[in-house]
Amino acid sequence: MGCAVASLVAPGPTIWRAMEPVDFALIGHQESWRAAADVLAVLRGARLPDEEIRDILPWIPPRAVCHVEVGSHTGISARGVYIDSFIPPDRLGSAYLHENVARVRAAAACAIRAGARIVSLGGFSSILIEGNFDQLPEKHETVFTTGNTLTVAFIVQGMRKMCALEGRELRESTLLIVGATGDVGSGCARCLAPFVKRLVLHARNRERLRRLAGQLRADRVEVELAADTQDVSATADLVICAASLASSSLLLGRVAPDAIICDAGYPKNLSPNAQMPEAKIFFGGLGQISGGMKFTPDFRGILNRHPFPDVVHGCLLEGMALALGGRFEAFSRGRGFITPERVEEMERIAARHGIWLAPLYNGEGAVGLAGR
Repeated sequence: MGCAVASLVAPGPTIWRAMEPVDFALIGHQESWRAAADVLAVLRGARLPDEEIRDILPWIPPRAVCHVEVGSHTGISARGVYIDSFIPPDRLGSAYLHENVARVRAAAACAIRAGARIVSLGGFSSILIEGNFDQLPEKHETVFTTGNTLTVAFIVQGMRKMCALEGRELRESTLLIVGATGDVGSGCARCLAPFVKRLVLHARNRERLRRLAGQLRADRVEVELAADTQDVSATADLVICAASLASSSLLLGRVAPDAIICDAGYPKNLSPNAQMPEAKIFFGGLGQISGGMKFTPDFRGILNRHPFPDVVHGCLLEGMALALGGRFEAFSRGRGFITPERVEEMERIAARHGIWLAPLYNGEGAVGLAGR
């Protein structure tokens, strides 16, 4: 198996060059077998049968797969590296927790060896580490950020934009947040709670849910806790899905037929079986880099699978924005520290370098024009 793996991922002469110190590193993984197959096809120079990829992928260690250069509209640029942890798409569940944490640790070690000054944790990498930063390798010159603050910023901006497009008033709306006790979900709750009529929180951890509700109620926010998305007394007309689900399996209950729904999960939260033909669904937490982005080798449309150019998940964009701003700091670290003030600060850092809310879209295409 070792020889097969080596031949599968061995880079050609144009894929990698002598490692030089870089400004940032991005750690991620693919959310589907098709995406994983596309990454391996670029690395190998040819496609393998799906069944062979499923056999080999779990044996591939985390490694850097490409260089990334990102530009600011101020004229400066930052150099980085993308590191894939090669977490198999069917191994995101809790049964593989220790295995996946080990993969993220190994990917973090790759970033340190690359000389990255700041590292963004994408997808399940941030979920695995957001409450366990002590599990990352210690290296004084390299700092890590979950990237969740910028993700929250783009979710909130997207929800506000969709409300404006649909003629909805936030102050007259009931907002349901699924995955409310996670770093992203709780950040969205803190940012939007003062502006909605009612807030409904759903999460699996009841104790953390009660603590969050108590904090919000102290600010005179009307909060309801839901043990199940079916168990809600008020029908939600705004929904943010930010749960750490291993697959697209969420079925919503007690949601208005024409609800505005932001699916910010990675993988996506909403089940393909969810029948909501009148709902306005968009994928949240995404930003666009006006200064452009270049991959070496060319992974455009593979590492960023979006219908618009230079669109990236906010968790990865945060590291790029901080690198462009020369702020090599653990901006988002740990669970529960995302506040409206921190979100506004991160929005300013990103906007200074032309990183804005991406055009809104869902699985069927564009649903509105991007706002800045």
